[in-house]
Amino acid sequence: MVTKNRQSGVFLKCLAGLILLTGMRTASAQNATGDDYYRIETIPVPAGVSLEVGGMAFTENGRQLGIATRRGEVWVLENPYLKVGEAPVFRKFASGLHEPLGLVSQPGGFVLAQRGELTSLTDTDKDRAADRFRTIYAWPLSGNYHEYSYGPVFTPQGNMLATLNLSWIGRGESLAKWRGWLVEITPKGKMTPLATGLRSPAGLVVNGRGDIFYSENQGDWVGAGRITHLRKGDFAGNPAGLKWTSEPGSPLKLKKEDIQNTGLPMHEIAAGIKAFKLPAVWFPHGVMGVSTSDMLFDDSKGAFGPFAGQMFVGDQGHSKVMRVFLENVEGAYQGACFPFAEGFSSGVFRMKWGADHSMFVGMTSRGWNSVGPEPFGLQRLRWTGKTPFEIRSIKARPDGFLLEFTRPADPGVASDPSAYSVISFTYHYWSRYGSKVLNQRTCMVHEVRLSPDRLSAQLIVHGLRKGYIHEIKARDVKSAAGEPLRHAVGYYTLNNVPGGKIAGDVVHEAHVNETDGDADHHKRIRQLPEGWGSPDQTLTVGTRPGMLFDIAEIKVRAGQKIALTFNNNDDMLHNLVITMPGDAVNKVGAMAQEMGLKGPELHWVPLSEQVLFHTGLLQPDTRETIYFVAPEPGIYPFVCTFPGHYMTMRGNLIVE
Repeated sequence: MVTKNRQSGVFLKCLAGLILLTGMRTASAQNATGDDYYRIETIPVPAGVSLEVGGMAFTENGRQLGIATRRGEVWVLENPYLKVGEAPVFRKFASGLHEPLGLVSQPGGFVLAQRGELTSLTDTDKDRAADRFRTIYAWPLSGNYHEYSYGPVFTPQGNMLATLNLSWIGRGESLAKWRGWLVEITPKGKMTPLATGLRSPAGLVVNGRGDIFYSENQGDWVGAGRITHLRKGDFAGNPAGLKWTSEPGSPLKLKKEDIQNTGLPMHEIAAGIKAFKLPAVWFPHGVMGVSTSDMLFDDSKGAFGPFAGQMFVGDQGHSKVMRVFLENVEGAYQGACFPFAEGFSSGVFRMKWGADHSMFVGMTSRGWNSVGPEPFGLQRLRWTGKTPFEIRSIKARPDGFLLEFTRPADPGVASDPSAYSVISFTYHYWSRYGSKVLNQRTCMVHEVRLSPDRLSAQLIVHGLRKGYIHEIKARDVKSAAGEPLRHAVGYYTLNNVPGGKIAGDVVHEAHVNETDGDADHHKRIRQLPEGWGSPDQTLTVGTRPGMLFDIAEIKVRAGQKIALTFNNNDDMLHNLVITMPGDAVNKVGAMAQEMGLKGPELHWVPLSEQVLFHTGLLQPDTRETIYFVAPEPGIYPFVCTFPGHYMTMRGNLIVE
């Protein structure tokens, strides 16, 4: 469809012209944070512009940056590479769109995915604003709020890829046709479904060889965030999209009833299903991140540091960027993820390379709250030119792993097996939301073989397990100059072993049942205590959108017997933790962020005297009641300590 104006909340012709910025929302772009190696610079956003970034794309010459927002606008940043003292200049290109979550440049405009269609925006009259809005392809919607649509990304053949989010009705469902699918669309509007099993596929990227990768967020059938290499006919794990495999054009015949809901590890279920595609890399939930977003391959040939050819992956909830090394083992991609850069001002959602090889980072937080305190933002990450001491890569070997460093290591420490540790674990594969860590086991680092140039260390490891994630730490390793590793941990997803077989000892699996652990049992009493009769006061706390409790404060009297019900009516995991007065809430939240692999087992509740009472970590649409006696008068904050939630999800228990 071609039109100049679309009324009633569809397309409107946008006001063109430059908007010179006054009343900047943030400090100048020269105000930087970070470390000696990578610096975060903030690009100011004009007052009155809600730059909730959904997509970014540089124009063909790389001199202007297009930015699509969740508010339905497209802005053009005229001078993204701000010179010292220069104010950024934003120009509105389009508005009236339906939450675009992707953007690519084309001559005279852009292409983007809205909720219900793939749309071309073009400036035909050269007034620097879109006046032609053309539907390339439209897909059906049920009206469910969770039906996000992402893309497009171009293939080497010139076609466009888009991913379609599942609906949410207490669990992921495909309420409209092809929801939960990766689809390919030609410039003439012919659509081909390629793969399914997707739940919340916020990130999509194609490498130089034409290989497609998508990123996934924790949820039902998804124990933790992950990235997966997709080909036509692949099934990525969430069975909701299998609803449409009987439709003409479906490349799969797999049915929902073919998927076992046993809670066994995913790789065991996948072994019996040819179409089942295992993740290339898992991001341990709450440890590496909580909401995997965009992906970006480093094609800078070293202009962004010592990680050329690797992938950078954003995390919206933790406001950070992670790093991924991929390798092809026995015909399939797998690899390791590492921490990389933290401290962004809002939730990292989109990333793009500038012509100067800096990484532009677009952020949003509304409804998807993040550690970064701002509701939205635009920043860029720049390499200072100094090479950090890092684990550059982890590669699989039949008898362990090969760690490669960015700089020579101190041989006295790097050759010592006690300087390293390896722990393997996995997640449940089931219809429940997320998973605790399953089958965790310590592997023995038997021997270390340091290369003559001290740039690599081969770890001979006993107890490797195919299909498992392996946490590899090198905390005691130092550089030849005595510096510690900037990040001393990586998580390798071992789907395949070079040569097809693990050398040495063979591990036979003994599945460990999930336990319902507590930080302190007396702080989580779920049965009416003997002798109470009935509670003096019964309270209920629920949730509301935006990662918030539905009540800011609750009042009780000291010494009262309290029955507190936490109703998690949200679409993600939450707990409710009552802390001691004062700054204890911040300390407890920070401790929860650092719990690592122990976090899921203990419901992300730290073992701390600062914790007074708590619920368990609750699935969406579940509730739990705890019983306690109100303490002495004071203000006792309550908070969700699930990683990334504690900064916004708070309230106060006021004891009178």
